Amino acid sequence: MALWERESERARLAELVGGIRDRGGALVIRGEAGIGKSALLAEIEAPGLRVLTAVGVEAEHHLPYAGLHQLLFPLRKAIDGLPATQREGLRTALGLADGPRPEIYLVGMAVLNLLAEAAADQPLLLIVDDAHWLDPNSQDVLAFVARRLESEPIALVAAVRDGEPSRLTTANLPTMRPQPLSNEAAAELLKGLSPAKRERVLTAAAGNPLALRELSRDDAPPTTSVEQTFAGRVRKLPPETQQFLLTAAVNDTNALGEALDAAKADLAALGPAIDGGLITVAHDELTFRHPLLRSAIVKDAEPQARQAAHKALADTINEFDRRIWHRAAATTGPDEAVATELERSAERTERRGGIDATVASLERSARLSGSPSKRAERLLLAANFAVETGDRQRVDRLLAEAATLDLTANQRAVVRWLPTNFDDGLRDDVSGPGDLADLAVSVLDDGRLDLAMNILWGAAMRCFWVEPGPADRCRLTRAADRMPIDRHDPRLVAINAYVTPFERGESVLADLGDLARQVGRDALVDRFLGSASMLVGAFDLAARFSAGAQPGLRAQGRLAFLARALGVQAWSSVRLGDLATATAAAEEGQRLAIETSQPYIHGLTLATQSEIAALRGDYPQCEDLAAQAESIGLSAGARPVLATVQLARGIAALGEGRHADAFGNLMRLNDPTDPAYQVALRCYTIAELTEAAVRCDQRGAVEPLVREYEMYAASSPLPALHSGLRHARAVLAPDNEAEKLFRAALDAETWPLERGRTQLAYGEWLRRQRRPADSRPQLRAARETFEALGVTAWAERARRELRAAGEVSPDRHTDAFGELTPHELNIARLAAEGLTNREIGQQLYLSHRTVSTHLHRIFPKLGISSRTELREVLGP
Repeated sequence: MALWERESERARLAELVGGIRDRGGALVIRGEAGIGKSALLAEIEAPGLRVLTAVGVEAEHHLPYAGLHQLLFPLRKAIDGLPATQREGLRTALGLADGPRPEIYLVGMAVLNLLAEAAADQPLLLIVDDAHWLDPNSQDVLAFVARRLESEPIALVAAVRDGEPSRLTTANLPTMRPQPLSNEAAAELLKGLSPAKRERVLTAAAGNPLALRELSRDDAPPTTSVEQTFAGRVRKLPPETQQFLLTAAVNDTNALGEALDAAKADLAALGPAIDGGLITVAHDELTFRHPLLRSAIVKDAEPQARQAAHKALADTINEFDRRIWHRAAATTGPDEAVATELERSAERTERRGGIDATVASLERSARLSGSPSKRAERLLLAANFAVETGDRQRVDRLLAEAATLDLTANQRAVVRWLPTNFDDGLRDDVSGPGDLADLAVSVLDDGRLDLAMNILWGAAMRCFWVEPGPADRCRLTRAADRMPIDRHDPRLVAINAYVTPFERGESVLADLGDLARQVGRDALVDRFLGSASMLVGAFDLAARFSAGAQPGLRAQGRLAFLARALGVQAWSSVRLGDLATATAAAEEGQRLAIETSQPYIHGLTLATQSEIAALRGDYPQCEDLAAQAESIGLSAGARPVLATVQLARGIAALGEGRHADAFGNLMRLNDPTDPAYQVALRCYTIAELTEAAVRCDQRGAVEPLVREYEMYAASSPLPALHSGLRHARAVLAPDNEAEKLFRAALDAETWPLERGRTQLAYGEWLRRQRRPADSRPQLRAARETFEALGVTAWAERARRELRAAGEVSPDRHTDAFGELTPHELNIARLAAEGLTNREIGQQLYLSHRTVSTHLHRIFPKLGISSRTELREVLGP
């Protein structure tokens, strides 16, 4: 029986499978009812392909990586050939070893490499039916892999039911919803039925192939759904067969022996079910005709019968985690012994990375707790883990339930603090930074230093995204000073940078310098030190710390934090003039921010790419990216995003000679009532602002701001602030003082982009003073700097000024990386550093075959034929 009759639907599936040797891909098929693995296999012509299959089972939904274990079982021996970190992560996830908890993306990379190695010998077709019933970990890994099947001879076809939540349907994968069979096609399939029955089946099936097949059987009762049809068939079986089928249906494996032992049945009990085509048995495994049959059996049974089946399985199974889950399912009232065992099970699944299963076990444990205090403790622990899943509704529900109990002061603090972990705390219904600061102090007074620091850190971080005002910043500072930890502790250094970048900038910079000289820090520490450095204008340190964090974050699979590190590296590298690094970091950061559901990091990387486009003179792209970033930033007033958008627009307007527009864009950063106002980042755009002001006769408007910045600079040696002020003093100075200030700025400047900017402004000033011979060396140096950095817009401006000064520039230099997409640039730069395809793939979370494909596209763009020439073209 055909799944669909439309040629376009067949063609889409055929194209995916037929082109598998040249390119990979994924397709999610959505329908009103399950499709069935056998039906999918019959529909797909796959000669010469190796087929791996898995079927989601509702009873296994709580078992972490159960679906992945099923899919990868034929490849299990090849796991030993993976790189060590990936090998141990995957073995731990699958329960084959006991190691540190693996991040989901580390497991995903291990699976991608495992499949890629297998596909090198023979193309792979992965078929997953009822994917919505796979455990969440397996769904996440399959989504991760599916997004990267661009150059691998691997195709994934997954089927999900409409109305059932699935992470595959929200992963931005290609999706197809086959249309129901037409009445004519459906009637043709049912032509052997009597007219009355054919009409009834046509009406009930509504064109669904599975329903047409099942409802047309001779033993199908006059019902209106496939599940009811399955349930009706089971009711006609002998009692001992029904009992066996219920036991097998609630079991979380397909092991035949387990179900027989638990049901106290023999093989004879299986006969009627096998004869009726409801189950098949092979290699000591039982397979239901369709997953809907399994769910129909469970739903149709009386509650007492389901509990008895679970209890029988609990008495039979030897594996601790599975046994306790069945014990819990068989328990109705409070039972502290079972609740305690569920808590132990949660600890074990957490070590394997099964956070969703951990939350489920803890929530069930709370329901069975023998006392309200234990129930509260377990609900809050479940909510804490649920934060990691990103499921805000689940966290809110758990916290709301916990809040109805008699909580301790610390527990009430947790209820207030946990919601701030979502969207960087930018929700309207969560506590503000000042309130959280007071909360941290109260928690500290109760002796919970670690919790107090976590609360304080979250509150301080909000000062980056929103502006809490001076009063809340003071409350945060007082709270930080109360913490009984070393004043040079990296956490406290970062908190001071977020909250008081000017008032404590000198001590923060000193501590950052000391920390930069240390080795062996945790990657997460480097990540937030990078953010701290950016806020105090030490962009060189910000880029260094952020780059230093990346290898560890990549190795650990902590892609959410990696996206943040890349975002900070990109933003800081632009300010340093390292557009090649910034371009690659922003592109990867954007991809990972989307994948890890971090909208504000996504917005920041888009805004950074907009600034890069402005510096390179691509003004239409600048505005397109700025508009996208602005839409994200405005949704919750994410100030760094909006500040960077206005900076990009200001730079673009300057490049196009729209000086009044540039001034208006940049002044928005300095208006406390404007959503683009960010207390620290605004101070690092003073050079652009003063240039725009001078060119549109707005000196009077900008001079008070410069005096404000001078006041900050008097007590804080913030590098970017002092650099901008040196430039601003020279640009704003009267002619009799300007030259001395320009030379002072050049003597002090070490960052290449800022030095080139000052050389350009100095050269322009000299030419206006009718000193063309003196202007030419400055303009020439500026042009060469900008061309080397890829800042083509400013390089062209320097060329125009040189022509006006009487010197013709040589042909414009074309930067090599301008020919590449940001993604290609990232790969090319790593290859130029000498990394192998496999090493590049491990860094970028791609397979080595995908890296090879990209390199073969890159070579013609750069006019080279091998990777040995990359270093010469791109530079070290």
